[in-house]
Amino acid sequence: MGDATRLSIFPLSGVILFPGLQLPLHIFEPRYRAMVSDALARDRRIAMIQPQSPVEGAPLFRMGCVGKIDEIEALEDGRFNLVLEGLSRFRLLRELDVTTPFRQVEGELIDDAPDQILSAVERASFEREARAFANAQGYAVDWEQVARLDDESLINGVSQIAPFDTAAKQALLEAADLPARCELLVQLMQFFRRRDGEDDGRITLQ
Repeated sequence: MGDATRLSIFPLSGVILFPGLQLPLHIFEPRYRAMVSDALARDRRIAMIQPQSPVEGAPLFRMGCVGKIDEIEALEDGRFNLVLEGLSRFRLLRELDVTTPFRQVEGELIDDAPDQILSAVERASFEREARAFANAQGYAVDWEQVARLDDESLINGVSQIAPFDTAAKQALLEAADLPARCELLVQLMQFFRRRDGEDDGRITLQ
């Protein structure tokens, strides 16, 4: 495992980030504007992690992802538009007692194996299920472009943007490796397609 480090967190339900991927964010709350200003003055790092419920100050899930501010636009009224680039997953060790308006934690960075790949069977199974899922949801997808993506970009990218609920997104983030995440993603898409009458647009593991 990696080193323990102090992290400023942006707790957001239904939103996950993976190393190597980008996440656009619109920052408007004063406490998170303060967090962005603090990050810009230090190391440009912000950690994304999901709260276990939408209640203010809710306990956090045990894993998130550290991102680095890659692009930023400061608006005249103090808001920010930014793009966060994922650096490393982290395991939550403890929340810190701080005086800042934003929450901070101690996290242990996770050393994920680089350049993980799927077997040909796993990749084919995923693409087959993804086509069925996209058709069922009415999504327009450029499948030629999908075919050109490497395994990691494809599986993590779909995990990040898929319309699943908080618990499902967290399970994808916490999957041990790329094949395990791919298998879970296929199961989630299959389950989502089979939910005939429940049309709330989000899948749940709860």
